[in-house]
Amino acid sequence: MAPVRDVLEHLQRLGMSGYEAKAYVALVAAGRPVNGYEVAKRSGVPRSTVYETLGKLVARGAAYERRGGAGATEYLPLPPEALIERLRREFDGSLAALEDALPAVAAEPEAHPLHNLTDADAMLARAGDVIAAASRDLFLSAWPQELDRLAPQVRAAAGRGAAVSAITYGATDLPGDVREHRHARAVLDDLGYRLIVVVGDRREAVVGGFGGGTAWGIYTADPAVALMAAEYVRQDIALQTLADHIGPAELDRLLAADPGLRRLLRR
Repeated sequence: MAPVRDVLEHLQRLGMSGYEAKAYVALVAAGRPVNGYEVAKRSGVPRSTVYETLGKLVARGAAYERRGGAGATEYLPLPPEALIERLRREFDGSLAALEDALPAVAAEPEAHPLHNLTDADAMLARAGDVIAAASRDLFLSAWPQELDRLAPQVRAAAGRGAAVSAITYGATDLPGDVREHRHARAVLDDLGYRLIVVVGDRREAVVGGFGGGTAWGIYTADPAVALMAAEYVRQDIALQTLADHIGPAELDRLLAADPGLRRLLRR
């Protein structure tokens, strides 16, 4: 069961104020019609604002008024299942309207967008945006710690027809052309951090690193940078495929015999 604080947070994300969310949860938890005084006591909403808050819930259809004993006003909630369905319809309707309306008011950017990403949540959220927008192809280079968060979006992209090409630094069950790097530990020792590269349709990319409890990176919609990031992933996939065909011993022999090739392939 989700903690009450999670329920409150999600209700606020869907448009309720903090007081409205608390009052609605208190009504649901009461299991019977209650008056404003009891809602305030159960929810922590101040008595000075509880009736205003309940009025807003009634106005949005999330609660109803009724006359109780001695003519006192009591409140009962719209059942959770009905509220969820109503919010879903409203949310889907707003998204459908925005699909047409929002692009119509957007100005053409003067330059390709680029911005810094300064923590893990921001980087993975932006990477998820890139994956969600991919319709033709998706290139990934990532470690299991990050792929665990991104895997559902990757599967969804593959399900709608995007060709997934990935190099991973650990076992994974992602769909598409996925190769596991043979020398993950050596790469980590060489770089000192876990690199992530996510490229959608070769037109936008997230590139960054995770290490030492911090994360950093960039998002860009510059197609030239996105193409270079995709080529980075393609090179790694090609090298792992070559190693699979000729065997790691023969690949090591080639690298030992050609210092220039060894330098080019070194991370």
